[in-house]
Amino acid sequence: MGTMTDRETYLARAAEARSQADAATLDNVRDRCLRSEAAWSEMAARAERTERMRETLLAEKAKAAAAEEAAAHE
Repeated sequence: MGTMTDRETYLARAAEARSQADAATLDNVRDRCLRSEAAWSEMAARAERTERMRETLLAEKAKAAAAEEAAAHE
């Protein structure tokens, strides 16, 4: 298995926090774990948005470079 992305790491932490919440016997511990799960899930969502924006930006740069290259050979 390769290196985990930030998003995968955050999702793994969220799942771990959910597991801890399910196993918790004290309400305050369960609540803390659920807050942690929510925070990790939000970080995963942000990381996913960042990955998509990065992919879009790279695609736009590649398209611009190809257009520049084509224009240089005309």
